[in-house]
Amino acid sequence: MWETETRQRKENLRGKQKLMATSKLQALWNHPAGPKTIHFWAPTFKWGISIANIADFQKPPENISYLQQIAVTCTGMIWCRCSTVITPKNWNLFSVNVAMAATGIYQLARKIKYDYVSEAEAAVEIE
Repeated sequence: MWETETRQRKENLRGKQKLMATSKLQALWNHPAGPKTIHFWAPTFKWGISIANIADFQKPPENISYLQQIAVTCTGMIWCRCSTVITPKNWNLFSVNVAMAATGIYQLARKIKYDYVSEAEAAVEIE
């Protein structure tokens, strides 16, 4: 009898867990910024820019473009703000833009360090 009750409790718990998982997936699916809308897919594909920027971390600093990285950084910063003001709040858009701003700032720092710190060190060595 005790085994039967334990088994029933486990089955009830599994059923509740499945129901919770289903309801969470359903809520995501039906969300105003969910996979059925452009509000989901545009930021999702925008992750490609951040991933490409991360891949460029291996790129020599002399090949980094100031204008491109300034554009990536500014776009990330501007759209971070916009993604929290719009209705519905789009956290996917927010997170991708945080990543864009962060990778852009990192790339700009690498470029500035290469262009200006390297030149200063070279000038000190010459003297």
